[in-house]
Amino acid sequence: MNKNGVSEINTQTRIETDSLGDVHVPVDALWGAQTQRAIDNFPVSGQPMPSAFISAVALVKQTAAEANASLGLLDNGRCEAIAEACQALIRGEYADQFPVDRYQTGSGTSTNMNVNEVIAAIAASNGVEMHPNDHVNMSQSSNDVIPTAIHLSSVIGVQERLIPALTHLRGVIYEREALFSEQVKTGRTHLMDAMPITLGQELRTWREQIHAAEKRLDAAANELLAVPQGGTAVGTGVNALPEFSRQFVKFLKANTSYSFRSMEHKFVGLSAVDGPVALSAQLRGLGIVLTKIANDLRWMNSGPIHGLAEITLPALQPGSSIMPGKVNPVIPESVAMVGAQIMGLDSANAVAGQSGNFQLNVMLPLIGANLLDMIGLLGNATSMLADKAIRGFSVNTDTLDAGVRRNPVLVTALNPEIGYSLASEIAKEAYKTGRPVIDVAEEMSGLGRERLEELMDPLKLTRGGVA
Repeated sequence: MNKNGVSEINTQTRIETDSLGDVHVPVDALWGAQTQRAIDNFPVSGQPMPSAFISAVALVKQTAAEANASLGLLDNGRCEAIAEACQALIRGEYADQFPVDRYQTGSGTSTNMNVNEVIAAIAASNGVEMHPNDHVNMSQSSNDVIPTAIHLSSVIGVQERLIPALTHLRGVIYEREALFSEQVKTGRTHLMDAMPITLGQELRTWREQIHAAEKRLDAAANELLAVPQGGTAVGTGVNALPEFSRQFVKFLKANTSYSFRSMEHKFVGLSAVDGPVALSAQLRGLGIVLTKIANDLRWMNSGPIHGLAEITLPALQPGSSIMPGKVNPVIPESVAMVGAQIMGLDSANAVAGQSGNFQLNVMLPLIGANLLDMIGLLGNATSMLADKAIRGFSVNTDTLDAGVRRNPVLVTALNPEIGYSLASEIAKEAYKTGRPVIDVAEEMSGLGRERLEELMDPLKLTRGGVA
């Protein structure tokens, strides 16, 4: 603290040297010269790479060390030191040592070297001499480490964060679906009254959409199980033994329990990001599904006086700073905003996917960060939608029942017996007079009341077929 009570930042530095010369690095930082250059060069967003991405790079480093040791290239002491440091990073320790902005060099070299330098420093603090390039980066290049980390972090994020959230949402919907399997409501097409459905059928539609999106995501994540590690600089595997990639995936499977495999033609994983872009598209698809559900909920909750008022969402917070008593559908609104952001991030990923120039895509950090942002946003939004909106909404049965009884479109059920033209006249008369359609049909169709009640039973109509 200075005399004014303001904290003073430690401005002491040490000198680190790389191939370009000397660099001043904060004295207590674990990173070295290349990281510091990146900090100085890229003051763009203040957003570092996601912690899950740093963990993935650390996992690559640990696995590469184990592969190198198995091939006799790295001594066991250094291998163990690298593995211990990597496990510390994966646990979230030293999180403040990775400040490099995500808008950096397109290969992600700055992040790769940041991790290399920190691991080397941790090992050195434990008494193990370590060089960030010669030992931590052995048999590797940023050009295969960063794409592999994109694959790893995306697979883990989808399988361990997003899929469980979707499974939970499907379970919540299924419970409510069963509860309302015979609650009839007015169906809507073009936002206009249509034939009746059950609320259970409407909920099942959401559940089926979620399940389909889940399967597409799983398929896209499975494609990313093929990793390009071992391709090194341009895909040829220079400076890595031919056996390295095989050993790498053997240890990677052991370290993760996922069935990773070595990409046969590793040039693809360096020069193109087709697999990550495909996953991005499926994440966008899920965002669209969640937006559709959110908008349906907003419409169903609208009112309570001059809207549909079919359901009442849980009241979570006051809805206005000026209108007392107003409560808004805040959870669906939040989910819809997430959907919009997901679509924007996917568009950025599509542009990034086009940026493969010859043997390297040069927007790798953007794609890696965006995918993890998308997975995180969607996972949180999915859980929130399940627990704070769908699980707790109440159904306004009187409103639903009254709407179904007043709906002239029920006359559609009479088409097979009286024809479309007469049914249309009955509907127009019911609209015009505001009378129940069954009363008008009894006067104009020539059918008896009992037969009309049978033909126009709303619950029967939700089951389809011809009466």
